[in-house]
Amino acid sequence: MKRWRFLLAIGLGLANLTWVSSVRGDGATAAPAAQPAGNEPADVAAPKLGPDGQLEHHFKEKHEEFLQRRTQGKIGVLFLGDSITEGWHWWGKTIWPKYYPQLDAANFGIGGDRTEHVLWRIENGELDGISPKVVVLLIGTNNIGYPADEILKADEKIVQEIHDKLPQSKVLIMGIFPRADKRAGSPPLMQAKIKKVNQGLAKLDDGNKTRFLDIGDRFLDSDGNIPREIMADSLHPTVAGYEIWADAMNPLLYEMLK
Repeated sequence: MKRWRFLLAIGLGLANLTWVSSVRGDGATAAPAAQPAGNEPADVAAPKLGPDGQLEHHFKEKHEEFLQRRTQGKIGVLFLGDSITEGWHWWGKTIWPKYYPQLDAANFGIGGDRTEHVLWRIENGELDGISPKVVVLLIGTNNIGYPADEILKADEKIVQEIHDKLPQSKVLIMGIFPRADKRAGSPPLMQAKIKKVNQGLAKLDDGNKTRFLDIGDRFLDSDGNIPREIMADSLHPTVAGYEIWADAMNPLLYEMLK
């Protein structure tokens, strides 16, 4: 019976796996997009494992890179998240130099990460020994298969762990971005779930150490769709999408840095 359940879980996971259709700016294929919900609770730290039961290669490589980055100079602003955050290196690579190097910004994004993976990274040293003025957090879209209250609970835990690890740092929580517009056959329930999570995250904004910013409407047209020139795969921002993100976020980010 246990073997049957294990094989069924693998089969369902493979059936539901969605891959990013976009290509990175350097010509390489991007990391996987939203993963199906696994057996791990969204608010319990868990590493991302490969088929061999070991740390998944990209996850391990990036985690080790981040541990090294802590020792390579000041981090004034830390971006923490999944492939949308990691994408500043790809689709956002022409936008990043305009604003963030002068802020001593570092990008700790890993494609395919869910909330439990970010919790694991925090608990395994990525925030140790650094003191950024602001942490920009965007995480949760890869947990879309979980109930909204579980995603919210996990995000709340991440915010609390950041404050516990970095008591002098402020946290800028980005609302989960919209994904899969109507033309892509996106279930309305997905958008409703994102809205519910973001409404919960908004309540964490205390006007001081924790701020919340939802820029989702900036990615939508007048019909509520995501234009292809903003998110070619209806999930990951294009160059234009990262420009929108920077323009919408920077005023609050700079305010928080004062």
